[in-house]
Amino acid sequence: MSETATPPATLEGPGSSEGPSDSPATPKGTSTSTRAGGLRGAPSRTGGAAARARQGTILAFLGVLAFSGSFPGTVYAMRGLDPWLVAIGRAAVAGVIALICLKAARLPLLPPRPHWPAYAVISLGVVFGFPVFSSLALDLGASTSHAAVVIALLPAATAATAVVRAGERPRPLFWAACAAGAAAIIAFTLTRGQDGAAWPDLLLLGALLSAALGYTEGGRLTRTTPGWQVISRALVLSLPLTAVITAILTVTTPVTPTAPALAGFAYVALISMFLGFIPWYAGLARGGIARAGQTQLAQPLLTLVWAWVLMGERFGPATVAAALAVLACVAVTQRTRA
Repeated sequence: MSETATPPATLEGPGSSEGPSDSPATPKGTSTSTRAGGLRGAPSRTGGAAARARQGTILAFLGVLAFSGSFPGTVYAMRGLDPWLVAIGRAAVAGVIALICLKAARLPLLPPRPHWPAYAVISLGVVFGFPVFSSLALDLGASTSHAAVVIALLPAATAATAVVRAGERPRPLFWAACAAGAAAIIAFTLTRGQDGAAWPDLLLLGALLSAALGYTEGGRLTRTTPGWQVISRALVLSLPLTAVITAILTVTTPVTPTAPALAGFAYVALISMFLGFIPWYAGLARGGIARAGQTQLAQPLLTLVWAWVLMGERFGPATVAAALAVLACVAVTQRTRA
């Protein structure tokens, strides 16, 4: 290496910190110089890692901020569109955008054939399952704030699914926190006192499990493929089905294209279904899942804020207490896995 031949240059360059590990048998004088360079370079590398982690956290939070408006956007869209059209149509629109992006990047539209089963799970989970279940739950009377509290368990559900899928053996505290979070959700739903609340809650449970499965498979694939390409190919694979269903629903269901309905549909199609994944996955890649992923804990509280500001929903202390209780349980599950 050139640094070994010229010790003075080694002292000046922080990149020479790799010298000791690459050549442990370096002469005494040279190794001292290299170690000095390594000591100089360490703060720079540490500062760079910290800056990268901060960038990752900020990007991940932007993704969470985008996702937190999904329920209010869905409610607005359903003021002029059928809930089935909102659920499937958002995937069709996002699929067209994903196809354009993949073509513009000159990337294959379809994933390798061995990965098709994993992409099928992603499609069933986040392209069809979560949008359909959540839209129907909101259509049947679940309020945005109520849905936000139930879905607050999503990070823990995703973690539990990943544990089972990857065959990990978490500490007992992980399962205790999951159980406590589930108990808080059950207590919250049973004490709401709303007639016919069973069906919306069951549908929200289906949305929860669907998203957990989709996120888990997507997380596995993003180890080797950029996240935006994963969601894009899942949307493109589903496009032949979502496009046909959307066309049928458009001509067979009532469509009232009011400004609020179109704005809500545009939000869930462009942001919730596609664009929100870009900063989210970029944040996880830069900051690491253990750190940047913690930002997802803010999503239910953000949704409660949007429900209050945008829709005028009023919720009592019990809703806030349930949300905080679930967030505390989820935080424990995340830290036991970190």
